[in-house]
Amino acid sequence: MDETLERSLKAAGLQLAPLGRRAVAYAIDDLLISLIFVVMLWDSIAALPSPEASAALLGTLWMPMVMTKILYHTLFVWLYGASLGKMAMKIRVVEAAGFGMPRLVVAFNRAVFRIISEMLFYLGFLWAFFDPARQAWHDKTAMTLVVDA
Repeated sequence: MDETLERSLKAAGLQLAPLGRRAVAYAIDDLLISLIFVVMLWDSIAALPSPEASAALLGTLWMPMVMTKILYHTLFVWLYGASLGKMAMKIRVVEAAGFGMPRLVVAFNRAVFRIISEMLFYLGFLWAFFDPARQAWHDKTAMTLVVDA
């Protein structure tokens, strides 16, 4: 990690969140969003005649799911600095400059590029394993860091 960043984090009493906790937070968030869709559509899914019909229905829900993820991550990161998964893992998102709560535009940028990272075989997430500041692509584009809460 860059020495200046390391000193700044230390002076602010912060430390980067471990990647393992970030991964668990990711899983919690995705499970919550998936569960919401399953509960909302349970009657429709149960009435379908075959697994192929279920797959076709789920295929039509791709865009609403993407929009829900963007809205969820934007609002939670903007309002609370963390999604429900991050809150459970006691980590939060801060802007790299000044370590403050992410502004709305920053939270939106981060949420959109998070989806792009998913669509590109999660390469954006894997990037964090090799980045000294543990930044995934969505952190880089939004200029954010994930720190212990």
